[in-house]
Amino acid sequence: MNGNSLLERRGATRTLEAHVTGCAISRDSQQVAFTTGEGDIVIAPRADWGQADAWQVMTIHDGAILSVAPDAAPDGFLTGGDDNALRRVAADGSVSDLVKGRRWIEHVTTWTNPKDATKGGVIAFAAGKQVELRDASGANTLKTLEHPSTVSGITFDAKGKRIAASHYNGATMWFVQAKVDTPRLLEWKGSHIGIAIHPEGEALVTSMQESELHGWRLSDGHNMRMSGYPSKVQSMAFTRNGKWLVTSGADVVVMWPFFGGGPMGKAPAELGGIPGVVCTRVAVHPVHEIVAAGFADGTVLLADTAAQKLLPVCTAGGGPVSALAFSEDGCALAFGTEEGRIAVVDLSTR
Repeated sequence: MNGNSLLERRGATRTLEAHVTGCAISRDSQQVAFTTGEGDIVIAPRADWGQADAWQVMTIHDGAILSVAPDAAPDGFLTGGDDNALRRVAADGSVSDLVKGRRWIEHVTTWTNPKDATKGGVIAFAAGKQVELRDASGANTLKTLEHPSTVSGITFDAKGKRIAASHYNGATMWFVQAKVDTPRLLEWKGSHIGIAIHPEGEALVTSMQESELHGWRLSDGHNMRMSGYPSKVQSMAFTRNGKWLVTSGADVVVMWPFFGGGPMGKAPAELGGIPGVVCTRVAVHPVHEIVAAGFADGTVLLADTAAQKLLPVCTAGGGPVSALAFSEDGCALAFGTEEGRIAVVDLSTR
């Protein structure tokens, strides 16, 4: 690694003997969690972000951890595994079962009130064709939502009023608090493998098996197609203000404009990349117009969407980047790779 990378100056890294399947940062931005295909979770507390050998490793699932999310509480995490279990990992490292089901728990997400994380959070997880919603305690089921085929992705809108799920032949949107469910089915033939909702609730976008994106304008259901990718889009996110949809899937960071009538009839912008090396993961900064991008050779870059400036976080190594996340306060970037490299970079002003 060259001596001026951000990771060398402001971060710490270590290597695990397993594929990193996910990373998440607690809502209070005090802990980073990495999960692996061997059922392990690695917890890096803020005080130890610079001391990788102090990070705690625990085996918490019997088999691969398929999903990880910050808990609906200010601290802690939720994990879903191919052992059919949904588990809570508290800030002190204690582990408890929320669900022991009959199907893999492939997707977990949470929503909390951005003004007060102690009020009215919701937990959502997908197993097979079902999405189950629970209150923030995890003990009480609010409702179970049935879909036409296996759910491939779930996301809440910014206000926590709606949840959307991608599946074969489209996506379905539900109102979280509705007494009687009248789901809105957004149809488009094919295999939809991931999902994102515009921060202002203006559009819903799915990634597809066919290496393209499909979107629906939610005001009128108008279809939007975004194609031209050399490989599948495995990762996408809207920037904080909803101006851009940032995606993986090419050897540059592809950004579709969601302003001025876009994305229909508009070409995407391209942020820097690495010629011939596919971007595998993207994450957007919660405060600034900054994007993090991880690549198939292990490189991680930070890019300013306005100034088109690039900052290397780390150079190649450790296999394809398989997990990438910013903390909610914007002070940390965490990433993991298929060959077990994990890292935390401290972005706080010093």
